[in-house]
Amino acid sequence: MLIIPAIDIKDGKCVRLVKGEEGTETVYSHDPVSIAKKWERSGAELIHVVDLDGAFSGHPRNFELIVEIANSVSTPVQVGGGIREIDTIKRYLEKGVKRVILGTVALKNQSFLSEANRQFPEKIAVGIDSRKGKVAVKGWKEEIDLDPKSILTQLKSVGIRIVIHTDVDRDGTMLGVNLAAVQEFVEISPIPVIASGGVSSIQDLEKLSTLTKKGLVGVILGKSLYNGNISLSEAIQRFT
Repeated sequence: MLIIPAIDIKDGKCVRLVKGEEGTETVYSHDPVSIAKKWERSGAELIHVVDLDGAFSGHPRNFELIVEIANSVSTPVQVGGGIREIDTIKRYLEKGVKRVILGTVALKNQSFLSEANRQFPEKIAVGIDSRKGKVAVKGWKEEIDLDPKSILTQLKSVGIRIVIHTDVDRDGTMLGVNLAAVQEFVEISPIPVIASGGVSSIQDLEKLSTLTKKGLVGVILGKSLYNGNISLSEAIQRFT
């Protein structure tokens, strides 16, 4: 089970939100590049970077900074947030990003997703964010009435190899993981899943590790790392 540290960027700073809501950010660093280097030194095998300004606006806002992050470490970097054009995917991958995460556009435009996956095979992941039992899009501002199982079936048919599931209701709350919700998602997914949202302790990671045989391949950690509740190096040693 991969233990994946997150770097969420807003206004060029490393922040964490509560339940994905604008205006709830806590700034943890003014130098996201140094944070990436810290996670690399701790043994991270993958770093998860989100352009929050991009997610809220619908187009990348921190492109150059994210490229700098990707080029400052040897650890692979995956990036999401406002990526809705083929050219943006191409630019990120050409500049050293390992994998691009598509959200809103992947769920609303299957032809775009098919073309992206055709041009960049195994370089595309899809983020499915859930809030109050519904799929959330456009920077978590809207919920759409789509059945996650049917979405996952479509993604499988397109050839997507990895899905990132975020429990927005728990994200950034430090309330602990909703194991039942994660398990339900993993069990209906024909695609390997990376889980995100609510992880607050080593005990949460122990619970999630029971789902690896069902298709959970990784967990993204955010506030629990920044607050010191979890040591990244310890988590990696225990669960990777």
